[in-house]
Amino acid sequence: MITAIALDDEPPALSIVENFCSRVDFIDLVKTFTHPQEALKYLGKFPVDLLFLDIRMPSVSGIRFARQIPKELMVIFTTAYSEYAVEGFNVNALDYLLKPFTFDRFLQAVHKARDFHKFYHNHESAVEQYLFVRADYSLVKIMLEDILFIEGLDDYLKIHLVVRKPVVARMTMKNMLEKLPEKDFIRVHRSFIVPLSRIEKVRNKMIYIADKTISIGNSYEKSFFESYTE
Repeated sequence: MITAIALDDEPPALSIVENFCSRVDFIDLVKTFTHPQEALKYLGKFPVDLLFLDIRMPSVSGIRFARQIPKELMVIFTTAYSEYAVEGFNVNALDYLLKPFTFDRFLQAVHKARDFHKFYHNHESAVEQYLFVRADYSLVKIMLEDILFIEGLDDYLKIHLVVRKPVVARMTMKNMLEKLPEKDFIRVHRSFIVPLSRIEKVRNKMIYIADKTISIGNSYEKSFFESYTE
């Protein structure tokens, strides 16, 4: 499923996008906006996959707005002005829908988004995966495959690694879980996140990883065993 938002200063145009999205089973349009700053604020808190974006708006142009958003966010421009087409593609837009567009033309655009989304995520899973955490007043790159387990210490996390000393980062368990691939990492205790691939054995609600034993918390037991036995 591709999550999306739409930004257009004209509510009737947003209604058309909403209607068309409701007829496509792989697009989930979660919110619409008429004000760019509200859309930008939302994206800062709730990342999505796709943005339907008008180009000519009173407060800011869609081209300028597109340059402020994460580059991995797919953009489909929707506008009544054909002269912006070249400039739209210069900011790596997936497609350019000229109003009034038909449902068939809309389908062409979202199928492009679906194809790109599949390619991007397949490619992402094929390459080395990593994350950056802020530690010791700098950003530290950590390969996911090097993580033994993650330990929560009040407002800090201690990331235990295979060949390096642990990295201590100021962040919460919730923030860390949002950064980690759900299929590979699981929270097993209020204070521990573990990579499923590193578990050597499980016995009596105890997880064995390298020379460390980690207890499975009562509230995490059900979800852990469901994931571990899949």
